[in-house]
Amino acid sequence: MSLSPRPSKIVCVGRNYPAHARELGNEPPAEPLIFLKPPSALLDDGETILLPTGAGRVDYEGEIGVIIGLGGRHIRESEALSHVAAIVPVNDVTARDLQKSDGQWTRAKGFDTFCPVGEPVALEDVSLDSLRIETRLNGELVQEAALADAIFSVAYLIHFISRVMTLEPGDLIATGTPHGVGAILPWDEVEVTIPGVGSVRNPARTAPDAPWPYTMGGL
Repeated sequence: MSLSPRPSKIVCVGRNYPAHARELGNEPPAEPLIFLKPPSALLDDGETILLPTGAGRVDYEGEIGVIIGLGGRHIRESEALSHVAAIVPVNDVTARDLQKSDGQWTRAKGFDTFCPVGEPVALEDVSLDSLRIETRLNGELVQEAALADAIFSVAYLIHFISRVMTLEPGDLIATGTPHGVGAILPWDEVEVTIPGVGSVRNPARTAPDAPWPYTMGGL
């Protein structure tokens, strides 16, 4: 994986954009709704998203990712951005039917290849206040929003998460997806872009049923 050091955890934020919460029939949360994806879900730009057989509908979710540079616990909101090393585009791929049926999200969010991540760009080279997220499915724009539209800011998310768990260097926080999520089908291609930062683009195929060997760094 291109992320170095490899994250000890991937912390994701659910329903952080009001329109996305409502498109799935939920009200926006009163405090951040957080969950974890395993590092084994990481996928490089250009690598293939594997759609599990029997999982039902699988969705794209374009997100702005934050990579922690300076770890910490109980981080003050006023100091939170000093703990950020870089910004990166993320696709929080989700088995939507399993998310609904399971009630908790580990299986739906945790399949191998379900966390495509682009190349990090140092925070000092980014204007955080003007960041936007765009997702394209087979070249068609399907998601677009400003980070400023999110309910909870990056600084507040770091503060909130660090009150629950110690953030370590290399950890990845996915800050939530805007409205417009939709299904990924075999032979589709999904591209998540943060203008001025970069993109992660991945084709999708049906996952093979046969086992494959483990290799350091991903599939």
